[in-house]
Amino acid sequence: MALIMSWTKLALSLHLSQSLAQMARRAVILLCSISLLLDHSWGSLRVGFYSSTCPAAESIVRSAVRTAITFDWTITAPLLRLHFHDCFVQAYFSVAGGCDGSILIDGPTSEKTNPAHAGLRGFDVIEAAKSQVEQVCPGIVSCSDIVALAARDSVSMSGGPSYQVETGRRDGIVSVASDAGSMPDVNDPISVLKAKFAAKGLSASDLVLLSAGGHSIGTAACFFMTKRLYAFTPAGGSDRSINPAFLPALELTCPVNGDVNVRLPLDQGSQFAFDKSILNNIRLGFAVLASDAQLYADPSTRRVVDSYFGLRGGFIPDLSSSSFHHDFANAMVKMGRVGVKTGSQGVIRRVCSRFN
Repeated sequence: MALIMSWTKLALSLHLSQSLAQMARRAVILLCSISLLLDHSWGSLRVGFYSSTCPAAESIVRSAVRTAITFDWTITAPLLRLHFHDCFVQAYFSVAGGCDGSILIDGPTSEKTNPAHAGLRGFDVIEAAKSQVEQVCPGIVSCSDIVALAARDSVSMSGGPSYQVETGRRDGIVSVASDAGSMPDVNDPISVLKAKFAAKGLSASDLVLLSAGGHSIGTAACFFMTKRLYAFTPAGGSDRSINPAFLPALELTCPVNGDVNVRLPLDQGSQFAFDKSILNNIRLGFAVLASDAQLYADPSTRRVVDSYFGLRGGFIPDLSSSSFHHDFANAMVKMGRVGVKTGSQGVIRRVCSRFN
């Protein structure tokens, strides 16, 4: 009997030790997960990160963007969207995704090959800026930071705000097409758009600001209009949110079985200037993309759109874009923190289109 009791106590002791060990392992995993999230957060980013290691970095990037614009004035919008597309792939608790320059990698299955990134360009501008920076500060400035800086410079050179960019990102070591599955789509309903932004820690207000700001300049191909114009419902037909006075112009530019590569301005009447005109177009039913029109289909996002057209002093409509510029800049900074790699994470690529 004593022997049985002894063996029972030993078994209980071993079971307790194993349970404690399992609890300890779970605690370690939890702490590591929290640490990973914090490391992938924006905590290590700061304005002027290269002020001592490469003080000329920002001016070099700005010069490269300005040079590119002299040869192709339409490049500003693609450079702005490049930053958005880089940041909006899978992030958090993953070695892939976030604002890590993974969109720049070439390859048959790299991130840029996902159809969600169709039409992206401006890669050559980023590569040119990187090459110039490398000549002055080799191995110091990340490609992901250059993407963020070029986006800011494109906005400011289009009449938008010149905001301070937090830097200190490091480049990712993974670029896989399937990681772009979380990208917002022009045909997503507003509920899905809000959910995709929320998954990145971005609010309904950020959704409005980044969508409208990103589409304030530039053009879209008719490829993105086909469903909205001719197959929006199961029975066919166009999106009823399109203003009837605007529909004929859209159908003329993008006819049935027409050239899907023909492009049209995203912000009718103000395609060359970064301003809040697109918000007014959205209110009046003149949005080009279905996803932009969706911003006025939900009470929470509609309130954000309408907030930029309130009354100043109770009598005079506020037609300025100053508050929109300010809020857009804040939203860009916030987006630029999504899934970043800092410190010992990631690498500093020497060439942006390939891994070291």
